[in-house]
Amino acid sequence: MRETAEPVRGDHAPEELKQGELAIPLSDAGEPLVEDTVQRDEMPDTIAADRSLVVTDFDPPALSPGEQMMRLAYRLGVPGHTLVAPFRKPARPRLLATVESPLSGDPAAGTALRAGHFYVHGVKTPIAQVDFGPTAKLTPPIERCLHGFTWLRDLDSCAPRAQCTSVAERVLESWLDANPHPGKGPAWKVENAGLRLLGWLVHAPLILSDESRGLRQRVLDAAGETARWLDRNASRTTDRLGETAAWCAIIAAGLLLPDGKPRRLYGEAGLVKALGELVGDDGGVLSRSPVAQIQAIAMLVDLGACYRAAKRTLPDAIGTVLSLLVPPLLALRHSDGGLGNWQGGAAFPGDSIAALVEATGVRARPLREPRGWGYQSVAAGPAILQIDASPPPLARHARNGCASTLAFEFSYGDHRLIVNCGGSALAGGQVPIRIEQGLRATAAHSTLVLGDANSTAVLLDGKLGGGVGEVEIDMRPVTLESGGARRIETSHDGYAQRFGLLHKRVLLLRDDGAELRGEDVLLPSGRKGKRGKVPFAIRFHIGRHVEATLADGGRGASLLLPDGSLWQFATGAEALEIEESMWVDGHGRPHPIQQLVIQGLASRGGGNFAWLLKRMG
Repeated sequence: MRETAEPVRGDHAPEELKQGELAIPLSDAGEPLVEDTVQRDEMPDTIAADRSLVVTDFDPPALSPGEQMMRLAYRLGVPGHTLVAPFRKPARPRLLATVESPLSGDPAAGTALRAGHFYVHGVKTPIAQVDFGPTAKLTPPIERCLHGFTWLRDLDSCAPRAQCTSVAERVLESWLDANPHPGKGPAWKVENAGLRLLGWLVHAPLILSDESRGLRQRVLDAAGETARWLDRNASRTTDRLGETAAWCAIIAAGLLLPDGKPRRLYGEAGLVKALGELVGDDGGVLSRSPVAQIQAIAMLVDLGACYRAAKRTLPDAIGTVLSLLVPPLLALRHSDGGLGNWQGGAAFPGDSIAALVEATGVRARPLREPRGWGYQSVAAGPAILQIDASPPPLARHARNGCASTLAFEFSYGDHRLIVNCGGSALAGGQVPIRIEQGLRATAAHSTLVLGDANSTAVLLDGKLGGGVGEVEIDMRPVTLESGGARRIETSHDGYAQRFGLLHKRVLLLRDDGAELRGEDVLLPSGRKGKRGKVPFAIRFHIGRHVEATLADGGRGASLLLPDGSLWQFATGAEALEIEESMWVDGHGRPHPIQQLVIQGLASRGGGNFAWLLKRMG
């Protein structure tokens, strides 16, 4: 394990800030925060990229020898009806049970559907103008909604079912006309097909009420055909979340359609394997995406409802994964109950997160010792500090991957003071697709940027390239003259190869949450520092409805919160600037915000930049 190098003191580490009303020392002794306080027998934990994301192994459900043979035969292509009842004709597709899912949708989106519009992340798309065909050009969120039929949940939540069936059947009939059989195009992406079949089975009463025009049997035939297509194609995707959707749909079809036992046994083994490659050993999905975490939980909740409808018990392995998925999600909540903006996610509101957790039936506390999940959360009084203290997801796992290492968010009570822009996973609604990569960049997060470059390369299709390979972290309580505090020291090597510098960030949060001290340090990655200078910028994106005003002298700013409380931001750097920024809320709507920026030229020999955020009065 590499030892932490001594910090290099630059010109931006003042002994004390003296700017009139901003005369706030960065530490009780007036010294910078970064000191070699780590004892040699208490070295910081080092998290390497290949160690931070650990694939988990789950055992498939125990089967009798006969069931094992049945599953093997089905996997080899023997039809289910031949295995279940070899001496009778195949049963005609029909629904064996009605599912009652505990999950609720978005009533606003459902109401828009009844009014004739799809409503996705704030954008209305008239149903009459939608092209459901395989050549239509749709943004990812709209494509997932239309071809994955995720809108069925919203429609089912907005009004009594009898008032919604005509809308559901009209849209479904248009879709079937455009996609009569499995083929190519967005409708037959594995994830969309899996979500669609699962949605049809869970919300069957919405789409199977019409007996007169034969739509009911047409839908059941399409469901059977889709299930057979997924049997052959479920694993033909590099994205484990999409594969999980496919296996959930296969199991649901095995539970709710005739002669389904072989398909169910086959699907259970496939799902358990896929979940092992989707979820890390601490319960966080390996993409580190809160959006993917939410989607995985929702799929398993719907699948659990299918098991209950069929009067069968959810396999232990699947129930275990569901119970593992909840604590990491809870750890990303701020004081208002909503999520932080991490790895493409957005500030999903607290009531929707609470409803999702309630639907799982899992009672758990937030994850306190993240490993692969990597997000450290520290609570102090009414304040919550969240830090991305792990390498980014590996390229094969990344989904809307962001170069956010060592970024942080900070909230106090119901107000978010420091945030990340977020929202790249929701791009295609009100957030334009053209800025999706920008929202994944390091500059879109509250951290340090060197040379206007990302700490990890941001690629197309949500993937990430080279950059951060190792993160060191050390957390411990400390005692100050003003009381206790929590000290978090982290560093990453994302800029070592390009600029020969390591980025270390030290955060000190007082126990009452009213003061957050920080210091960003650049250390030579080799024995000798390189000559020359490199541009740097330390960005602090300010929460919505927080008004920032520069202080006289340009080395501080006041932050006025909606409740009238005042916070002061102080820095020892030569200049502090206010720039425009953007923040995406949990409904996919972008909002203009401000950001505080400390920028200049840093020596390649190293330097440190101290700052402080303190509640006044």
